[in-house]
Amino acid sequence: MRDTSPDPALSATLLEWYDRHARDLPWRVAPAARRAGVMPDPYRVWLSEVMLQQTTVAAVRDYFHRFTRRWPRVEALAAAEDADVMGEWAGLGYYARARNLLKCARAVTADHGGVFPDDHDRLLALPGIGPYTAAAISAIAFDRPEVVMDGNVERVMARLFDIHTPLPDAKPALKARAAQLTPRTRPGDYAQAVMDLGATICSPKSPACGICPWRDPCQARSAGTAPELPKKQPKKTKPTRRGIAYIAERADGALLLERRPDSGLLGGMLGWPGTPWAETPTEDAPPFAADWQELEAEVRHTFTHFHLILRVRAARLPDGPVPPRLHLIERTAFRPSDLPTVMRKAYDLWRGGAA
Repeated sequence: MRDTSPDPALSATLLEWYDRHARDLPWRVAPAARRAGVMPDPYRVWLSEVMLQQTTVAAVRDYFHRFTRRWPRVEALAAAEDADVMGEWAGLGYYARARNLLKCARAVTADHGGVFPDDHDRLLALPGIGPYTAAAISAIAFDRPEVVMDGNVERVMARLFDIHTPLPDAKPALKARAAQLTPRTRPGDYAQAVMDLGATICSPKSPACGICPWRDPCQARSAGTAPELPKKQPKKTKPTRRGIAYIAERADGALLLERRPDSGLLGGMLGWPGTPWAETPTEDAPPFAADWQELEAEVRHTFTHFHLILRVRAARLPDGPVPPRLHLIERTAFRPSDLPTVMRKAYDLWRGGAA
């Protein structure tokens, strides 16, 4: 890596590129509109940034449209029922984000009169907002010269300056380089420009160096090392856990579900009663005595830190009181889309076997 200081013209070059090639995103104010004085809605910026954590733009679009149609302002989201928000979030993953989304909306409404703070430190004090999200909101919504570092920006910086230190150890050096390039003029557009560059041109595999606005100054392109950057530490092998899900249907079609505890994996989400998920063999523990029949196929799902193999057992739910801590949901009120992905996989497997 050559020890050279960034050329201030780099930021201007990237902004010129962004003015022509900015992605059309539902939460974004286009460069032309921004120059005309249209400012982004901090609520929409915050909502999009929370949704985009560990998730792709393609996966988020429909969720963002549904949320903003149903809850167009932060006050409306703050007043929403927890179960409704968790249901709309189902399938997007990382469900702690949805719980923090509600906490943050309620804090902004109760403590800030429904107005998001306009600086990094006060944003950082809100529930569920970490350093990256605070920087992104500060820059994009309020045009503050904050350094916004996501995976796209890390990749661009690693290649632009040919930094070979593996992630996560390289993060301080990459952020320092990004800080040197962050302009005081149009910092919000610049933050989005770097992310767009990483998402559309400086992609993880086969970067399109020939059409990159930073092609000439890119040190990794000159050295022929761009495709191998950024370097990462070897991934640890994920363990495999196993469990059993129990699906019970009453004669009239009502289904027996549980609301998972607020803390922990899939916290606050609807799901099927089941055993703990463990690496050791799981003992059968149905929610009530019945003639439980096991489906031939299994559910396989991968979480961030482990793989899951879930056996599915089904039974007829008799009339009478519902077992403690469980909920009977009438078929007309049941929406499979309210289930997290792994629970919906179990439902689909059961429905396929029952068809």
